[in-house]
Amino acid sequence: MTAPTVPAPRTDNRSLRDLQSRWVDLCDPSVDEVDSHLSSDVDHLVRAQLHKRSHGSADQVRPLLRGGDSYVFGVFLVPVLENEGELAEEKTYYQEVDVVLTRRSLLTVRKVAGSRGPAYDPLVARGSCRDSDCLGTLMYHLVDDIAERFVDLVDRLTEEIEEVEDGIERWDDRFVRRRISQLRHDMLQIRRVLSPTRDGLRAVLDGRVDLDGDEIFPRDVELVFNNVYEKLLRASEGLELARDLLAGVRDYHQGKIANDQNDVMKRLTVIASVLLLPTFIVGLYGQNFIDMPEVHWLWGYAWSWGLIGMSTVGQIMFFKWRKWI
Repeated sequence: MTAPTVPAPRTDNRSLRDLQSRWVDLCDPSVDEVDSHLSSDVDHLVRAQLHKRSHGSADQVRPLLRGGDSYVFGVFLVPVLENEGELAEEKTYYQEVDVVLTRRSLLTVRKVAGSRGPAYDPLVARGSCRDSDCLGTLMYHLVDDIAERFVDLVDRLTEEIEEVEDGIERWDDRFVRRRISQLRHDMLQIRRVLSPTRDGLRAVLDGRVDLDGDEIFPRDVELVFNNVYEKLLRASEGLELARDLLAGVRDYHQGKIANDQNDVMKRLTVIASVLLLPTFIVGLYGQNFIDMPEVHWLWGYAWSWGLIGMSTVGQIMFFKWRKWI
């Protein structure tokens, strides 16, 4: 089953009011604002998660989606990859979105990513909703937009890896190593977020996320959730491919460093070899004879220098012939 098409932007005020009454969206709200939209049966741990501020990192928050007696609670992290230019390091931060789905409404709490960036913008997801959509479909549009962000992120990571590979010959080795390390760290963080997000949506497909005594996700909604699951699965496969590409770039960079070191050692060896014979000649004439030849022969000193020059030129020609230099 294909995903629902995105309709044109709604212009009917009544439709907007109806959507706002069913989908309550809060951006970086206060504790009182959050509590005013929660029923009394919401668990205190859920309330604590909704009240908690975000730091834009995936280290302290783990995505989840679980059902309960009267509500479905979910935590989603939306990845954002920012870049300030070719020589700037890519940095990934995460926009946290907490979800409380009840029989009457969908509550989303969007949190500002600390000092890293703004909160998640649900404009695309809300613009995809129709008047006839049930609450489960509203949540589908939300998670579908989040899944698209993961697919786009993996594509951008692949482009970034290709850029690093192209820049290996031009950039400083320390900068390349730092970029490779940053990309590897980003991919580990993305994998840490992507896997539990995919597992949570898999629970919707299996019918394990629903309200007690009520079906908040009808069968047709569970089927369209399969599109989101496939997108996340495609993102996971793309992430594995990106990891292999990054490993290839790292091996190529290490091979380049080894070749550069070999060239340096080759040059040093040539220099040492070129100086070897002149050193021998100087040692032979200067230390092993009591009466140096130039004392009794007018051209002896010039002969020693000529011998040094000819041996040096001969060695250089030999090295070039063997393609050592």
